[in-house]
Amino acid sequence: MSRTRIYLDDAGSAPVLSEVEAAIRDVQAGNPSSPHAEGRAARAALDRARDVAAEALGAGRTEVTFVSSGTEATNLALFGAAARLPKGARIVTWSAEHQSVLAAIRRLQALGRDVVVAGVDGAATVDVGAITPGTGLVSVGLANNEVGTIQPVAEVIARAHEVGALVHVDACAGQRWIAAPAGADLVSFSGHKLGAGRGGLLLVRDGVRIDPLFFGGPQEWGRRAGQEDATSATAVAVALAAASAGRESRARVAEGQAQALRKALLELGGTLTGGEPRLPNFASCTFAGRRGEDVLLALDLAGVAASSGSACASGSLDPSHVLLAMGLSMEESLGSLRLTTGYATTDDEISRAIVVLRTVLNPRLLPIHGGRALSRTEGQGQDRITSTTHG
Repeated sequence: MSRTRIYLDDAGSAPVLSEVEAAIRDVQAGNPSSPHAEGRAARAALDRARDVAAEALGAGRTEVTFVSSGTEATNLALFGAAARLPKGARIVTWSAEHQSVLAAIRRLQALGRDVVVAGVDGAATVDVGAITPGTGLVSVGLANNEVGTIQPVAEVIARAHEVGALVHVDACAGQRWIAAPAGADLVSFSGHKLGAGRGGLLLVRDGVRIDPLFFGGPQEWGRRAGQEDATSATAVAVALAAASAGRESRARVAEGQAQALRKALLELGGTLTGGEPRLPNFASCTFAGRRGEDVLLALDLAGVAASSGSACASGSLDPSHVLLAMGLSMEESLGSLRLTTGYATTDDEISRAIVVLRTVLNPRLLPIHGGRALSRTEGQGQDRITSTTHG
């Protein structure tokens, strides 16, 4: 990644770690199920990856299931566990969860399952009171992926187990900065969010049985048929190990950098989103009268990579479902901005990013459109176009 650009979208996808790149270079191509030398080498790499991942997560090796992505891990957890629930058992999640959770839950509802999608408060924090007797499966995020709010996962686990329900924790967002609490029955991880660039992992607690999504073979303890990818498994395992090492010191650095960004966003008229406790690398806000995509384009042209809660879909602008769930208006939800730092982010990059933000988000400029800001010319009855980018 070019060091002339400033990457502030770590929550969107973390840059591939150098230790991951080094580890996967040594992985032998081959089918781990084959008996020949190449297959045995791939099997050995897969076994090493499983051991490394298990140690990083404080789990047993038979609890580790390698998959293709965080989305697959989440879907395997929810559909796999739901298939074994008693008829009538309720499935509970919350309205600000990641779309991979919500889409799977809605599909289960369409298939006849009793589903509750509970509300969240103004910080996107879940209400543990939504878990009531009769609940069979609960899905909660470790932290909200858009605003960084850390969820009361330990409380969710305790309450769910109290009523006899299984708990799935979506740890795709946040595992680089905080460890998922112990006790969950199913935990999903995303490789590209960890700095692996590929792959995913589902942790399945010993004694928990789930049905597979893919059928055809006994791979991954019978939870996922198909040829196992030793390279992806190695990448995810090494990234998990890197996350567990030095987590506290990295979080302290990230917190200082994110605080500087949040201060600048407030000074520029932004309204911070999310609440405490939050992931240490998050600075998210909304801007009245702005459009998130326009701000992103202007930042990108100025050399800063960021993200917004809203997204373009089929030619139309969709507001962030997370911000709407938090009670923000449609207009507010369309004007969101998320800045997230990473392991390699430097203080100098933060300082340079703030300079760019002050130019792009100058409150004296009219709302940005198409990557350019409209600046009112005093004493004239027309507008002129003023570039917001630097050479």
